[in-house]
Amino acid sequence: MSPRPLRYGLLGGRQLVAEKIPPRPPEQRVRVPAPLIRRRLGSGRGATEQPNAVGDGDAPLSVLVWVLIALTGVAAGLLGDLMMVILFSVEHLAFGYHTGDFASGVEHAPGWRRIAMLALAGLLGGVAWYLLRRYTPGQRSEVDDAVWSGDATLSVPRSMGTSVISEVVVGMGASLGREAAPKLLGAASGSLLARWTGLSAAQQRLLVACGAGAGLAAVYNVPLGGALFTAEVLYGSVTLPVVLPALVCSWIATLTAQLYLPAHATYLDVPDYPFASSQLVWAVLAGPVIGLVAVGFIRLIGWVSVHRPAGRTALVAPLAAFTALGLLALHYPQLLGNGKDMAHDVFLGSGGLLTLFALFTLKPLVTALCLGSGASGGLFTPTLSTGAVLGGFLGMLWSLVWPGAPVGAYAIIGAAATMGAGMQAPLAGLVLVVELTHSGFPLMLPMIAATALATTVARYLDGYSIYSARLSPHGELAGAAQRRELDQTDLKRAPQRR
Repeated sequence: MSPRPLRYGLLGGRQLVAEKIPPRPPEQRVRVPAPLIRRRLGSGRGATEQPNAVGDGDAPLSVLVWVLIALTGVAAGLLGDLMMVILFSVEHLAFGYHTGDFASGVEHAPGWRRIAMLALAGLLGGVAWYLLRRYTPGQRSEVDDAVWSGDATLSVPRSMGTSVISEVVVGMGASLGREAAPKLLGAASGSLLARWTGLSAAQQRLLVACGAGAGLAAVYNVPLGGALFTAEVLYGSVTLPVVLPALVCSWIATLTAQLYLPAHATYLDVPDYPFASSQLVWAVLAGPVIGLVAVGFIRLIGWVSVHRPAGRTALVAPLAAFTALGLLALHYPQLLGNGKDMAHDVFLGSGGLLTLFALFTLKPLVTALCLGSGASGGLFTPTLSTGAVLGGFLGMLWSLVWPGAPVGAYAIIGAAATMGAGMQAPLAGLVLVVELTHSGFPLMLPMIAATALATTVARYLDGYSIYSARLSPHGELAGAAQRRELDQTDLKRAPQRR
């Protein structure tokens, strides 16, 4: 039996070599929990030889955990519906339309109304976020940070406040994703249920991750994508004890959300574009380029996240940022909102070369501007829409060399590649684009090529994702950020709650 490779560690600046520990052979692995059917197959091989089915790890899937997974899914679906009611109501009120999509409502609104609504969103959001942070100091409402570096405990009051404010400003046109609120509230529901029932820290992390993925799944009708988002992005383990509860939770949340939200695809009427050889060659060439663009966007998000305004400056920063966005929207109304309609148009083949280039350039900048002003919101759809217009733009250029394939096909490939590289989750990126459009299966070969290459470039070049880039600093940097957020008087009298 060959020994396990040497393991190394660092202690006091010197490298230590651990002893050689032989791996446990398959027949000695213990299946936890034990299977109900104990009899081996005729081959004599055991189920424990499949690595992803050996055991539940440090988060046992007890009956109680399964009950809580189901309850978390129901809560994520209902809260997702509530957030969408708020979002749609604000959109109609802000831009004065009652039927049709958000893009049509914005385009028919006069220019002064676009600027006024964005300025009002900045004013309301700046005051609301300032007060929320001032009166909930030390309370956690960042899902990724809680799952990756803590015990996954989230503050329900701060999470609810952050979510409602986020949906209001996105409904008024802020260039941020709408999924942040349902993702956060699904996770907060899991955190609350885990604390009430006394789950272990590992079980709580799993439940919170499942709730976050379920919130995403509920509002976009993507149960499989939500489960992969949980496993690949949040939990970092695509194994049976993670994928199974994630899939169940996302399915329940998506089914529950259909009490209000429609059951059809998010992007309607996207054609099932046929495969062409030109797309595959383009994907191989464009994949690394998309990876480089993703790295630039991620780095930009990371920079503005660290340099967000604090103290009383945070009161006026959103007003300035959102007003600037409103001015840009006079010429490019597609920039308002999360970018869903912008992506939908290019999926259908709309848009000229110069328009797509302008949108690809401006959408990441205005998203970073909104986020950097201190606003809270998602990056999922802004990233997808950036990838769609980038794919459409590069596809138009490629068609000058090798014509024949529709622009919409390049947009779908570009969206999947940008999502995979941006999230550092190629499987989730591919599945989410297919579920969102109910299209893309004939394009799977170029989609995989572009997504794998873009993600590889982003991984080896930098390694951050749109989520890890936003993480708050630790140690001394975290203390400095908190001191900037609160006045010294507030620090003395405000209890630090976890």
